[in-house]
Amino acid sequence: MQTTGTLHVVATPIGHLGDLSPRARETLAGVDAICAEDTRHTRQLLAHFGIERPLVALHQHNESAQSAQLVARLQAGESLALVSDAGTPLISDPGFRLVRAAREADIRVSPVPGACAAIAAMSVAGIASDRFTFEGFLPAKTGARRERLARLASESRTLVFYEAAHRIQETLDDCAAAFGGERHAALGRELTKLFETVLDGPLDRLRDRVAADPNQRRGEFVLIVEGAGDDADARIIEGRRLYAKLAEHLPPSTAAKLAAELSGAPRKALYGGEPRDSGE
Repeated sequence: MQTTGTLHVVATPIGHLGDLSPRARETLAGVDAICAEDTRHTRQLLAHFGIERPLVALHQHNESAQSAQLVARLQAGESLALVSDAGTPLISDPGFRLVRAAREADIRVSPVPGACAAIAAMSVAGIASDRFTFEGFLPAKTGARRERLARLASESRTLVFYEAAHRIQETLDDCAAAFGGERHAALGRELTKLFETVLDGPLDRLRDRVAADPNQRRGEFVLIVEGAGDDADARIIEGRRLYAKLAEHLPPSTAAKLAAELSGAPRKALYGGEPRDSGE
């Protein structure tokens, strides 16, 4: 009787190559093929460890089409590994469609855990980690990003974001505006790599430090923002209630200004950062 293979979801280093576990190396060396987000990047990783395995490109543009073929290979008895460019697959990376298709086909899906940028940053942030929400990358467009942050302003759990170098300054500016400059945060940059830095403090201070140092605008970032306290929750809830009433009779900017003054809530947390940029 034909036995189905296993899909191994394998975490790879986010920087330091020493973080690839012995089990991950053994798994990658033993599968029939490796599904990789970027085959060129993965080939370099494998070469460093002397591993030679066939590679299959699996990324956001072909995942839906590739999944059926890969499931057929698993059903035929092959074992496959799934890796992303760095860290744990599926955490803001492709792969969930393949995992879902494999599980729906009653194929075993087994995790090989290891590095994850979000968890690594949380472990050194000095911010409460008993309850947190992972938000991944914020929208690239200014208006959509500000709207998302406005909706998160009253979230009491710690907030975890990924961000790219070319948007980190704008994101810090918008976070300070939406959450208040006094909200505590930590910014992990190039974690486990040569130029690793972790900055922490009030959002307005982080924003200013990054603005003043071009080196702090290079690399890959994880931003950890402290959740809203009970007092902040109450102010924002009351501010939004007031804004909804005032906006029935006043322009949005005027309604938000008055609601913020009466409630003590950040103005941009009340109506999503109007006026919005239309060209970005």
